[in-house]
Amino acid sequence: MPLTPGIHHLTPTVPVHVFDAPKPGPTALIQAGIHGDEIAGVHALCELLEEEIRPDCGRLIVIPVMNAPAYRVQQRSSKGGLDLNRCFPGDSGASARELRLARKFMDLVEDERPGLMATLHESKKRYDPLLPLPSFGQTLVYGVEPMPAILGRTLDRLNARFTGVNEHWDPHYFPVATSSTEVIVEAIGCVGICVETWMGFALEHRIAMHRAVVEILLAEFGVRALKNK
Repeated sequence: MPLTPGIHHLTPTVPVHVFDAPKPGPTALIQAGIHGDEIAGVHALCELLEEEIRPDCGRLIVIPVMNAPAYRVQQRSSKGGLDLNRCFPGDSGASARELRLARKFMDLVEDERPGLMATLHESKKRYDPLLPLPSFGQTLVYGVEPMPAILGRTLDRLNARFTGVNEHWDPHYFPVATSSTEVIVEAIGCVGICVETWMGFALEHRIAMHRAVVEILLAEFGVRALKNK
């Protein structure tokens, strides 16, 4: 059953903010902090919540900190814990906290069935297709071909706004079978996007970029008009 508007919790420290618009429309879910050392997206969503971000149409669901124990220690995973983003679809009866949390999140998305699910990440390496190991910074990552059209429109707007050295954004096809995005896309057929900023930029700038991506995605998806064009 879909949630009522307001603040709910997956766990005592994982709040879920649910906002309904007065006009009907699609549902978008934005989450950050699934990796505890990727903090810019957390800060961006917290700032937007403090500024009372609201949908103009449909429903907006925001989870600013998916993995609170990992975020508190500023590490990819909590001490002795699992990588939450490799625990999907999860298991409600598992002993590992991350597997139980993943299952709660899956239950949420299966009840809400958002049309757009975006997760905010960061990378220590800027994207370069020629590197021997995968790199992700400054990309919108997707895992199902063909590339969703909203990515192209969002990239065009990002690259019109961010024109400095190393700021260019690229699409990056990189499916990961057990990630939250891929499992959710397969389960409910939504558009799933991983947003990756490059940690080579100052934190304040990365926060600004995450804010821009969220605002543009919500505008392109028809949930909220773009306030800063």
